[in-house]
This record gives sequence, C-alpha cells and structure tokens, in this order.
Amino acid sequence: MKRKLLLLAAACITAFTATVYGATEEKVIRDTLEKYDMSVEAIKPSPIVGLNVVETTTGIVYITDDGKYLLQGPIYDMSGKNPVNISNQPLMKKIEALKNEMIIFKAPREKYVVTVFTDISCGYCKKLHESVGELNSKGVTVRYLAYPRQGADSDVGKKMASIWCNGLPQKALTQAFKGDEIAMIDGCKIDLSKHMNVGNLFKVTGTPAIILPDGQMLPGFLKPDALIQLLDQK
Repeated sequence: MKRKLLLLAAACITAFTATVYGATEEKVIRDTLEKYDMSVEAIKPSPIVGLNVVETTTGIVYITDDGKYLLQGPIYDMSGKNPVNISNQPLMKKIEALKNEMIIFKAPREKYVVTVFTDISCGYCKKLHESVGELNSKGVTVRYLAYPRQGADSDVGKKMASIWCNGLPQKALTQAFKGDEIAMIDGCKIDLSKHMNVGNLFKVTGTPAIILPDGQMLPGFLKPDALIQLLDQK
C-alpha cells in the first residue's frame, strides 16, 4: 500500500510539473512574439521535439520552447513514401470554417478536394476554371474562395461579392469568366475580406492559388494532369 501511495504521489508531482512547465513555456513564447508585435492565436507542440507551432494573425511560425529561435517556411515530413509539406496543416481549419461561403464544383466520383483562391480579372484563373469540368470528371472537386487582388472594396471585389451572393453562384462565376455582364446584387452581406485574410495566412500573393488537402499551396495555373499527378503522390 505504501509503495502504491508513493507511486501515486510521484505521478501527481510529474503531472503538476508538466502543467506548470507548459504554462510557463507558453508565456515565454507569447511574451517573446509580442515584443515584435506578433499577435498569437494558438500555440501547440509540433511533431519536432522542442519546437512549437504558433498560429499568428499573419500566418504560421515555429519557435523553440525557450523562445530563442524562430523558423518560418516549409517543414517536410520525410517519414512516408514522399516528402509532405506540413507547414500549413494547422491553417486548414480556417479554410474549412469558410466552407459555407465557397462556390463548389463537386466531382461526381470524388477522390480529391482542392480549394482555389480566385479572381475574375485574372487570366490564369479563367484558364483554370475552363479546366474544372475535366478535373471534376477525373475525381477532383474544386472549391472557390474569392481573392480579388485589388481588394474587397474594389470594382472587381464588388462584382465578385455579387457572384457569391447570386442564387446560382456556379453559373454566375462561369459567366463572369466568359466575360458576360455580372448582375449586381444590392444589399449583399458577404464579406470577402474574410476570404482574403485566410489567403494572406497562406501567403497568397497572386491568383490562382491552389490549396491541397494537406495545406500545401500551389501558386499559379496547373494543367489538370499535372495537378492530379501531384495529388496522387500525397
């Protein structure tokens, strides 16, 4: 009985120490980043011992437990058949939070889902949209978020808001890429700046920007076969 009590006491001390250390560690990291005006949303352990994933309002960074060293950029998981960029995986929940605001072209026999930040004034976005039918037929669902490069309050941004508010948004978006007149909708409440803010977290600097299921971002247009080949390697 005495031995059991000693083991229980030791376990409680260990758990308490870990809790205190975790809280202290988080405070050190927050204090360090706040010195540089980096607003922290969440801190979590990364797959690398001693390194933490920090979600900030400007994107993902990695920082050591003691707050001394910060990394930013791709980190690859090399344990599988192919290297996998895991840097943006924590941001995928922000993509999914906008699911109800996406314009979705669903594949009848879905194998993959990609999310595309698009702009109706972008030539390569138009080219990508022209390949959506082929992507759908090959099992790729395409989900669109708006990223008007001139800003949500620009003429293009207002036109895109009307497309997103349209009762038939898939048709309206397709017509816009064909150059047809866009029916402007008064009182449209959608806030496309939310889409753009998430795009900025992924470091989107141009369109189209394709987000793969693992969070990897592909800047620019890819032919359907090239995109599917990348997806098959995941």
